[in-house]
Amino acid sequence: MIQKLSADERALQLRQLNGWQSVAERDAIERSLEFADFNEAFGFMSRVAIKAQEMDHHPEWFNVYNKVRITLSTHEVNGVTVRDVELARFIDSIARQA
Repeated sequence: MIQKLSADERALQLRQLNGWQSVAERDAIERSLEFADFNEAFGFMSRVAIKAQEMDHHPEWFNVYNKVRITLSTHEVNGVTVRDVELARFIDSIARQA
């Protein structure tokens, strides 16, 4: 069974991620990204969607034109887990390429 990260574990993982921060009043992490245009933002979201489907771990996200805000939390445990960190690392890796 997947376990929620402790506050110390989550803080350590956040320091190793690019641009992620804790969500106020919720055990979740989020990152906002800005792209050149809608096409680039949508392409990025498509790549994340494919990885999320492979992981069976789906983000919450919001998109307007060239902006994407992603929130990660594992709903089964109502908090941040290693699955969220793994998906965040993937997102960081493809965000650098964009």
